[in-house]
Amino acid sequence: MTATLISLNIAMPKRLGMWHGEEVLSGFDKQPVSVASVFVGKTGIVGDGQADLENHGGEDKAVYAYPAVNWPWWESEKQLACRAGLFGENLTLGDLDESQVHLGDRFAWGDAVLEVSQPRAPCFKLGIYTGRSDLPAVMTLSGRCGWYFRVTKEGAAPSSGVLSRIVCTDAPSVREAFTAVFAPKSDMMMLQRIKLAQATSPAWCRQVDKRIAAVNR
Repeated sequence: MTATLISLNIAMPKRLGMWHGEEVLSGFDKQPVSVASVFVGKTGIVGDGQADLENHGGEDKAVYAYPAVNWPWWESEKQLACRAGLFGENLTLGDLDESQVHLGDRFAWGDAVLEVSQPRAPCFKLGIYTGRSDLPAVMTLSGRCGWYFRVTKEGAAPSSGVLSRIVCTDAPSVREAFTAVFAPKSDMMMLQRIKLAQATSPAWCRQVDKRIAAVNR
């Protein structure tokens, strides 16, 4: 199965706006690129960057993908005009959504190979960027979050074409992994499955541990 690469988007950190009286620097403002190809390294796409390296970037969050199949829902239900890069994603993808992509799935993108490592946790910067403070909470409730890739093989990758799924696991889907952490009712069996999935990032395992601890109090 393939996912169409609708747009490749990158940006270096710059001033995004103000948050609680403090200036926010961020690489959130991703813009489509016109080059034929980019180099994809272990920590991300050359020419792309993040300001908050504690919560973004790094090997387990090297590339962020967002499915354009979510756009009609955002536009009709939340009157949000969608476009490539709006959610801060590097890869705007067609054809697949969070329910069809699993932790540990691998995709070939040119010479590079990407592995799904975790869902994207909602971020207040989405609210700043769009001027819609409600959107992080909406993302939490809807599960339309996108996902992070780690890079298991570095290489040159084209700015158009497709990503081809070369490994499809039986691990939880991105939506299941997201919902298990943020849904009002806890699914302990699913939380354990997420932790046992070999590809789950340490950061998402910590989210799962917090949810399990909250249930066991």
